[in-house]
Amino acid sequence: MLNVRPSPIAGTWYPGSPEALARSVDAQLNAAQADLIPGEIVAVVAPHAGHRYSGQVAATAFRTLKGAERSPVAVISPMHHPYPGQVLTSGHSAYSTPLGEVPIDQECLGRLEIALQSSGRIGIERVTNDSEHSLEIELPFLQRTLSPGFRLLPVMLRDQDRLVSEAVGHALAAALTGSKALLVASSDLSHFYPGPVARSLDHELLARIQAFDPVAVLNAEEEGVGFACGRGAIAAVLWAARDLGADQVRLLGYANSGDVTGDLDSVVGYGAAVIFRASLA
Repeated sequence: MLNVRPSPIAGTWYPGSPEALARSVDAQLNAAQADLIPGEIVAVVAPHAGHRYSGQVAATAFRTLKGAERSPVAVISPMHHPYPGQVLTSGHSAYSTPLGEVPIDQECLGRLEIALQSSGRIGIERVTNDSEHSLEIELPFLQRTLSPGFRLLPVMLRDQDRLVSEAVGHALAAALTGSKALLVASSDLSHFYPGPVARSLDHELLARIQAFDPVAVLNAEEEGVGFACGRGAIAAVLWAARDLGADQVRLLGYANSGDVTGDLDSVVGYGAAVIFRASLA
């Protein structure tokens, strides 16, 4: 029997019934532009607000994975709650959504833990019954796009400074080498700026992602030119993807909450990207 993490956000952040959730996610995927990626996808960047707000942007990234057989899937997110520790994972053996259970790849998690400890003496804390939304919110999209049976590697960063983010990135690559892995960086962009200001900040942050520059992503907030609540998650995935052979980033979608609500006085920005190893042909 699996020790399953119950969903604290089903029915609020996304539809709570299997039928309604499948319809909602499929509708957003079908409405997303089907970009042809000229290479092997190593990672995606996707937002993590409620599906009503950011799901259409997220769908532009997840649509590129339709039908892919990938496992493990490492979802890297921030940890918004004040748990102790720099890097956290789930103490459960599976995550639950209305679409079913997603088992955690314990073997891969063990490899990650060893790689982290050997590289930077950074431990991984396990939490149970957490209320963190930013990792779980990506799972229904993965469940509706990837071939069934994938296993999850959940990683949540409480500390998003360079030392931790870079160590996590290189450790992820070490743990995932030799597998059909997929990396997912979960992050929203600017928070609570007027629409025009948000667009300027968000486009700068997205340009730094497109430049494949994890250090620039981490420095954007300090420089006052961009913001991402999961900046460390994005940077870690960029470092990991590069170690795994990725060499290009393509931006796929951008919007903010004002595009959904019509209120542009104070918005949250959402961006999506795909990171891939370009074909030589």
